[in-house]
Amino acid sequence: MAMDRRKFIKVAAVAAVGIAKGDSALAQARGSVERKPPLVGKRWAMVIDLKKCNDAKGCVDCINACNEAHNVPALDNPKDEIKWIWKEQFGHAFHNQEHGYQRRDIEHGIAPLLCNHCDNPPCVRVCPTQATWRRESDGIVMMDWHRCIGCRYCVAACPYGSRSFNWRDPRPHIENMHANYPTRTRGVVEKCTFCEERLAKGQLPACVEACKEHAIVFGDLEDPESEIRHILEGRFSITRKPELGTKPEVYYLV
Repeated sequence: MAMDRRKFIKVAAVAAVGIAKGDSALAQARGSVERKPPLVGKRWAMVIDLKKCNDAKGCVDCINACNEAHNVPALDNPKDEIKWIWKEQFGHAFHNQEHGYQRRDIEHGIAPLLCNHCDNPPCVRVCPTQATWRRESDGIVMMDWHRCIGCRYCVAACPYGSRSFNWRDPRPHIENMHANYPTRTRGVVEKCTFCEERLAKGQLPACVEACKEHAIVFGDLEDPESEIRHILEGRFSITRKPELGTKPEVYYLV
């Protein structure tokens, strides 16, 4: 049956209103996610439970999650490796902690390593362009890849090997490009940033979220009621190379 012009306009108007309402509802739903308040802390820190981590033998979920979230390339030459978080033998990471009475499972196990976001970061002091700096608001040691000139002073100054230099263009070596995070270029240094971009969206760091064993805990040291404070007050922990006075804020439970 043919529809006259007046009836067609009426039906089209009703349909348009329905679509508009649907778009509005979708926009509101999206907005509710986007408006999630940021995670705010006065001093962010991380605790890693080495026993839990070693119990999950062969697990690299934290590494994979970090690499995917931050477009970390997979390079075939180990000398060109870019690493934000990686695992190393405990004895290599904590050579000054070795003694004859160390727990065997920890002494012969591995430890996840990353930037320690030191309270007294030597990398910041040596950077000539202020491409790396420590945020006064929460203590995160940041990187600005646009200001980095590739002098590698920060690489030499970091006593933890936490910075990587891009000898090659990393982009051809990223299998699944994450569109929401910037890629770097050849000739700049990069490292872990405690997922500051996720904190701004109210999300925990990718490695923390990915760890099924709950071996990695992230929180505000200045909050006496935070989980990280309760853990550090109740368990013995160590940091890497504390004798250097850098005051690292990544703690390891042993």
